Amino acid sequence: MTFDRSIKIAPSILAADFANFGAECAAVEAQGADWVHVDVMDGHFVPNISFGPTTCAAIRPHIKGIMDVHLMIAPVDPYIDAFAQAGADFITAHVEAGPHIHRTLQAIRGAGAKAGVALNPGTPASAVEHLLDITDLVCVMTVNPGFGGQKFIDMTDKIKTLRAMIGDRPVHIEIDGGVDVNTAPTVAKAGADVLVAGSAVFRGGSVTNPGPYGDNIRAIREAASGVYV
Repeated sequence: MTFDRSIKIAPSILAADFANFGAECAAVEAQGADWVHVDVMDGHFVPNISFGPTTCAAIRPHIKGIMDVHLMIAPVDPYIDAFAQAGADFITAHVEAGPHIHRTLQAIRGAGAKAGVALNPGTPASAVEHLLDITDLVCVMTVNPGFGGQKFIDMTDKIKTLRAMIGDRPVHIEIDGGVDVNTAPTVAKAGADVLVAGSAVFRGGSVTNPGPYGDNIRAIREAASGVYV
């Protein structure tokens, strides 16, 4: 897995057709998605329940590229091995989810996955400054976690601060929440390289009509890259 800072679009399957997850994952990849983002929610850390490691294991064969698993759960540590064994390439835990984030990130790497740490909108960038040498990805939440389709919260200053902190370390900055053609340029200019988008990608398409997925992905990528056609 070669590191680079090019813009990567990671559709969130939270906005996909739950009855066709495998086909949806294959469809968005065929239409240009770089990563597939899986939002795991427990009804405890966040006010919603989504899916777990068995779902990840079921869709893994349908994903050729990166499966990016975002754990909005607490506690995290007891489930790391299960998600790693399910085929997660990245496993991201929230810094707010427990008292031992170092241990969590070490456990993720120890399980063979890339380690991500997520920040809620109310949490400052400084919360991860001491973690950057054991982190592969910082996920900046631009909505309060728990539901798809929420309004974007501007975290430009936090993204810029993180980008300066990261320096030349091989650490991705991922943005999750409210990403679309209007918000993508703002976060990309600030320093983000992985853009999670749910409804903005899946809107208007389906597994039998996947063309709109490609149109949506291209539009977000072009907006983030400053290319307007």
